Amino acid sequence: MLIVEGDTAPSPAAQGAVLALGNFDGVHRGHQVVLGEARRIAGEMDVPFGVLTFEPHPRRYFRPDDPPFRITPPASKARALAGLGCDVLAIQAFDQRLAGMLAQDFVIELLVERLRAVHVVIGFDFCFGKGRSGNATLLAQMAEMEGFGLTVVEAVREGGQLFSSTAVRSHLAEGRPREAAKLLGRAFEIESTVLKGDQRGRTIGFPTANLNLGDYVVPRLGVYSVRAQTADGTWHDGVANLGRRPTFDKQDVNLEVHLFDFAGDLYGQVLRVAVMDFVRPEQKFSGLDALKAQIAADAATARAQLMAG
Repeated sequence: MLIVEGDTAPSPAAQGAVLALGNFDGVHRGHQVVLGEARRIAGEMDVPFGVLTFEPHPRRYFRPDDPPFRITPPASKARALAGLGCDVLAIQAFDQRLAGMLAQDFVIELLVERLRAVHVVIGFDFCFGKGRSGNATLLAQMAEMEGFGLTVVEAVREGGQLFSSTAVRSHLAEGRPREAAKLLGRAFEIESTVLKGDQRGRTIGFPTANLNLGDYVVPRLGVYSVRAQTADGTWHDGVANLGRRPTFDKQDVNLEVHLFDFAGDLYGQVLRVAVMDFVRPEQKFSGLDALKAQIAADAATARAQLMAG
């Protein structure tokens, strides 16, 4: 996949594509319909399938004090898009200039002059330009004037459930990773570098890899069954605690992952953790013995959940 970032001049290989436009946070099943339509049209036209997305997420630009909310940070989103067959990923900086750009200028500067799109695919609710003044109606008018095609994909639902990033975040906040996975089409993942922690887990027989969530949305605090991919590409079953560790009077939110039947040094490695199922809410224990007993019970529950699929 060819990646074009910032305002650098794109190579000819990055131009002339069918472009899907959007933030695509989560690359959920609703997004996948938009992306699939762009891929289909690109195949029929025998041109590249491209995606134009924005970093940082506009919500982060306009509301910088909001709590973390990302489902797929840039690297995770790029991997998901590559897996869907994207040939060209154009990442446009969402800055003061873009935020203040008129909708018509957005079309001319980015779609026509910069990327030379031959066809554009958007979701029904995609808005662009200063004050979100650009919509499907305006884009259709501009497409006819500038000579590129346009496809607008309507809302995607299943059983009355709208596929949306907001719905995914809601399921995660309520401790329903399986429901979030149904919308995403895969498990919600947290990918981060393993940090050196208190190493307290080693003393009670449950060593953990400690991860900082960064800009990821924070799911319900508690214990989860997980699958984690280590640097060598292998996947391991495990159990993880997501929380503030109240037994030890901690306040920052970390993900502590214990991999079953694993021996090795993970410090400094990037760990990719798929959150599979909820085990229990976070709680405070009277001491290490009580904590150790509960972790053993949690590990047994997580193993059973993972075996059940």
